[in-house]
Amino acid sequence: MRILLIEDDTETADFIADGLRNAGHQVDLATNGADGLALAIAGKHDIAIVDRMLPKLDGLSLVKMLRSADIQTRVIFVTTLTGIDDRVDGLNAGGDDYMVKPFAMAELIARVEALARRPLPGDVKPVLRVADLELNLLRRKATRAGKALDLQPMEFKLLEALMRQAGRVVTRTMLLEQVWEFQFDPKTTLVETHISRLRGKVDRDFPVPLIETIHGSGYCIRDPR
Repeated sequence: MRILLIEDDTETADFIADGLRNAGHQVDLATNGADGLALAIAGKHDIAIVDRMLPKLDGLSLVKMLRSADIQTRVIFVTTLTGIDDRVDGLNAGGDDYMVKPFAMAELIARVEALARRPLPGDVKPVLRVADLELNLLRRKATRAGKALDLQPMEFKLLEALMRQAGRVVTRTMLLEQVWEFQFDPKTTLVETHISRLRGKVDRDFPVPLIETIHGSGYCIRDPR
């Protein structure tokens, strides 16, 4: 993927750029908001990683300008601002994801790759499929091998989050944010409990399990064939 990194701190920029390049991505770097906006408008990037606090043009204003110009490049804000209001401001400005510094490079790469697979507005698939499992987002129905699955609302959201990233690891933090909209870790077994219940409905009565636990990383749903 071609990624635009807009970050004025040299050490942080080098850390992120090196990690992304080692993961096989192409990185264009801007060290202030004005140059970043010009690159975002002129180039065709899959993802933009934008610091909130930038010289010449702050990150929020930059992303608002992109959205006003109908540029739909997916945006991940990275920042030291940790408040809930700060996160809400970033998402309301047009950001797609929000990470607080410091963060693990592995998680940033996972979020970049997950975000790249998220459909753009107007390109949402109404039905998700993995092997013989089908999730109809319009009818809010789940079936496996033609058999209806009786999912509770949070189980449906959890399964949707996994199926949107089919074949990829989804971390516990990502599930807390995407399914429960938590911006912090409640330090409970919430995710584990719901995964267990979901397995009981998706896998228990079928010969081949689809939901995997990737120890130390998260969860993955994949076609085992």
